[in-house]
Amino acid sequence: MEQITALCKRKGFIYPGSEIYGGFANSYTYGPYGVQMKNNLKQLWWKMFVEDRSDMVGIDGTILLHPQTWKASGHVDTFNDPMVDCKNCQARHRADHLAETKMEGNADGMSLEALGAFIAEQGIKCPKCGKQDFTDVRQFNLMFETQMAKTGEDSTAYLRPETAQAIFLEFKNVIDTTRVKVPFGIGQIGKAFRNEITPGNFIFRVLEFEQMEIEYFVHESEWEMHFKNWVKAMYQWCEVIGLEKDKIHELDVEGDALAHYSKKTIDLEYEFPFGVKELYGCAYRTNFDLTNHENASGKKLRWRDPQTNEEYIPHVIEPTFGVDRSVLAIISTAYEEETLEGGEVRTVLHLKPVIAPVKVAVLPLTKKDGLPEKAERVLKLVQSFGNCEYDEGGNIGKRYRRQDEIGTPVCVTIDYDSLEDESVTVRDRDSMAQERVTIADLKTYLADKYFA
Repeated sequence: MEQITALCKRKGFIYPGSEIYGGFANSYTYGPYGVQMKNNLKQLWWKMFVEDRSDMVGIDGTILLHPQTWKASGHVDTFNDPMVDCKNCQARHRADHLAETKMEGNADGMSLEALGAFIAEQGIKCPKCGKQDFTDVRQFNLMFETQMAKTGEDSTAYLRPETAQAIFLEFKNVIDTTRVKVPFGIGQIGKAFRNEITPGNFIFRVLEFEQMEIEYFVHESEWEMHFKNWVKAMYQWCEVIGLEKDKIHELDVEGDALAHYSKKTIDLEYEFPFGVKELYGCAYRTNFDLTNHENASGKKLRWRDPQTNEEYIPHVIEPTFGVDRSVLAIISTAYEEETLEGGEVRTVLHLKPVIAPVKVAVLPLTKKDGLPEKAERVLKLVQSFGNCEYDEGGNIGKRYRRQDEIGTPVCVTIDYDSLEDESVTVRDRDSMAQERVTIADLKTYLADKYFA
């Protein structure tokens, strides 16, 4: 992780937030290459799961929803984690995470009293100061509160802890204004906020994060079939973005570890550098949310089947994809320090071309003799593939290494022969093999090999 976080800062992928003021814990800024990669990822997801499917539509809901939303959804009462404070240094910790340092498996389902007793019996000490002097374990609600510029009961609002509720609130509008028919889904990409007790591991667990989420509405009798199909689709997505299949582990979440709205949840866990942790999740939310919002709002949130005339509240399958965790999984998988002949170490990101922040780097061998002019012509030719980069600074070997570090799949070099034969040298990132291609054929060559 140290090498990965250092690379992310050094190469402009991810910076520590508010660094000029000494930093702001667990906040990060996506730099020029990071935001490009992140946008590529989101665009790919939107195309794969919304645009390319006839049973999907999309929305973009607001971060601030009516406060009643979170009461009806159960988040006000149940969206909690067990917290304990160190009396000596005032550090706050997840009590279940402390307990898990002394047990095999996880502490899901343990009562607050049992967690406190276990921490005391095992002599677990504060990770920050090394003392064993904790408060009683208590529940801590993870939602961020904010105050609206109004008075009355609803002056308190919440930053949404998940994107799902905006979809449920707009269910009726979607079925009234489009031609969707159950089964169908609504996709959304957006920010969510959780006041985590112990965030950490770089961008894995942060206070402000982004979700790519789907609520797929089905008849209750068909939920198992659709659930299996969505888990399969999630595995396909992992393959598309370049994650290693043998590093994915499927966890069937059970008992008290299930979210309050879920009847069944499958987590896809991934082998991160710091351990096997949750990457994505697929939950069967039954008709919990629509039922609660119908009861709380007094508005009917139902679907009438035009064939059978049956009216019912649809059940929901929810595949959830974390954007930030996706970025971290992709970079940690793609990162390699490769030892070359002669002992030189090459740092390279083996990113899929569709994800890479720079698609093609165009490199004139020198800054003179008409090579930059020829290179700029080539740059205009390849820019249809996406974000491309022009670099004429330093020797060609160092420029190749710079592009390797940011994951650029292919470099195109313009040399003196290019002025005579209208050809360029195409260098592959992964193999470092070089091939001579005419400028006239370059676009077709790159499209077939890298961007099909």
